[in-house]
Amino acid sequence: MAAANHRLVTVFGGTGFLGRRVVRCLLQAPEFSVRIASRHPERGRQLFGYDDPRLQSVQVDLHDEGSIAAALDGVYGAINAVSLYVEHGQETFHAVHVESARRLAGQAHRAGVKRLIHVSGIGSDVTSPSLYIRKRGEGEAAVRAIFSEATLVRPAVMFGPDDAFLTTILKLLRQYPIYPMFGRGLTRLQPAYVDDVADAITRALLKTEMNAITYECAGPRIYTYEELLRTIAHAAGRRPMLVPVPFAAWHLAGWLSELFPRPPITRNQVELMQIDNVASVGMPGFSELEIPPQSVEQIIPTMLRETIGRTVS
Repeated sequence: MAAANHRLVTVFGGTGFLGRRVVRCLLQAPEFSVRIASRHPERGRQLFGYDDPRLQSVQVDLHDEGSIAAALDGVYGAINAVSLYVEHGQETFHAVHVESARRLAGQAHRAGVKRLIHVSGIGSDVTSPSLYIRKRGEGEAAVRAIFSEATLVRPAVMFGPDDAFLTTILKLLRQYPIYPMFGRGLTRLQPAYVDDVADAITRALLKTEMNAITYECAGPRIYTYEELLRTIAHAAGRRPMLVPVPFAAWHLAGWLSELFPRPPITRNQVELMQIDNVASVGMPGFSELEIPPQSVEQIIPTMLRETIGRTVS
């Protein structure tokens, strides 16, 4: 049961990279109690402890209508922070970003949930040649077709401690004097700090208006991929040789990598690095939610300390 006078919010994917930050932000707002819904509820208990009366952790299977319905029982709001970046087995982009999103929106509508926030991504487009981006767009359309007042939150590529983006780049830059770039390094990126995105989701949930709105949450600076690499390298005290590698070679590497159970790179990831990831002009975002977004330069020192700490330990 939710603590007295608190509105209960279910966070699907609440133990993930973004989801666990959303849970922390919600718990900092006195208005809410939180139900973490994930495949492994014990992770929620390990992350947040067992003693907070405003926190629950339950198991959910997003392929099962009944499981989703149970996770939504008695809640005021729901946040879908579930994501998939590499397909494996039955966990495909269509299954997770479209079918599961549709299932969740349908159950939220039937349960009379007041607020639904669906986390997607900047550039989501049903006509995109990229399978990942196309399925993100189809997922948005599926959610809005069922839950017309759903709020969509589209983050740019997110970074922060323990991410799969800047942390990986940092490790490679520190280990090797030569760094292979995607193409000529001209793809534009506007990275968003993951804690800022979590804050944006919480503030969107606190807004009283129920009209459908889409927020695009991107950082304060647009970089080319090469500029981003040089920024990170400078913060790490490195001066690597950045070597352009044609995208055709990356696609071949992705194809070969996909022959292994845990591919270090996929063709889909290569496709994403060929597409600019920046906020659309005129779309509401951090500023409308009164959040001054933090830059890569501000967060990198913390990430460096944590990376060095893990290496030493």
